Amino acid sequence: MNDLEAVAFVLGVINVTLVVRRSIWNYPFGIATVAVYAVVFVEARLYSDTLLQGFFVVVNAYGWVAWTRNRAAAGQVMVETMTWPARIGWLIGIALAATIWGTGMHRFTDASMPWWDAALAAASIAAQWLMAKRKWENWVLWIAVDVGSIGLYVVKGLWLTAVLYGVFLILATWGLVDWRRRA
Repeated sequence: MNDLEAVAFVLGVINVTLVVRRSIWNYPFGIATVAVYAVVFVEARLYSDTLLQGFFVVVNAYGWVAWTRNRAAAGQVMVETMTWPARIGWLIGIALAATIWGTGMHRFTDASMPWWDAALAAASIAAQWLMAKRKWENWVLWIAVDVGSIGLYVVKGLWLTAVLYGVFLILATWGLVDWRRRA
């Protein structure tokens, strides 16, 4: 653990708490969190996670605009539900992306956990996109990502980050219950 990881921890807790509460203010905290974590993950040679942080900056910017427009039109951030075919399509897409990404990381980098990291990265991309689209199913993916991430970060010795994902797991469960109720 280092000071940078501690800063990312605090920002991450604030960010996800605001997401669960459907506050648009989650987005500036999300952008700050991922910027700090990009540095932490480079130092840990978790390159999929590092690349993922760049994606998160872009999707956080998109989500900020989308949520702002939705709140302006509806008076609040509305929650939506996916169809079963869409859910199955997203799961297939995650599996394909994880396979391709993991293969690339395994063959072309010195990534320490290329398959595990790639699977979590692919699921995180889907979850972040679905969150920006206000789909309650994003929380199901975040729960799976949080469980897998806790194990990965323990193995890599990123103890505070593992604890953070434990907190994220609790918050994601809260988010799932609350957003499902509002869908």
